[in-house]
Amino acid sequence: MSNEFTIQQVAEATGLSIHALRYYEKVGLLASIPRASNGHRRYSAEDIVWVEFLVRLRETGMPIQQMIAFADLVRQHPDEVAERRSLLEAHRDQVKQHLEELTQHLSVIELKIQHYQHLEATGENDRNCIFWKQLSEKQLS
Repeated sequence: MSNEFTIQQVAEATGLSIHALRYYEKVGLLASIPRASNGHRRYSAEDIVWVEFLVRLRETGMPIQQMIAFADLVRQHPDEVAERRSLLEAHRDQVKQHLEELTQHLSVIELKIQHYQHLEATGENDRNCIFWKQLSEKQLS
């Protein structure tokens, strides 16, 4: 099995498009990818692992500029991890905050589902939505 992967293989492995992989290289998220004699990019297994990490950062809402700063730190200061750790800790804290907000939103959705189940079971109507709002605020506090 080859230790080199085509851009199509990397796209399939990471879920990124070929266009996104080229963009990531262009903006510096990826180091310059070596080319085969025909000019096609040849990625290593390490490149794939790096791209997968970048995808996780992006999927958790890290802005591209912050990702670029992180990638620059990795390449320019490979033996210094404190600044990279700090950057990731700040991002982790933002992700946790977002998860807490999503959890609160999910709780309200769950309450509304329970409310509708109650209405279906009792045959009541939903004309007094304001009372549901008061109930949900009371249960969530």
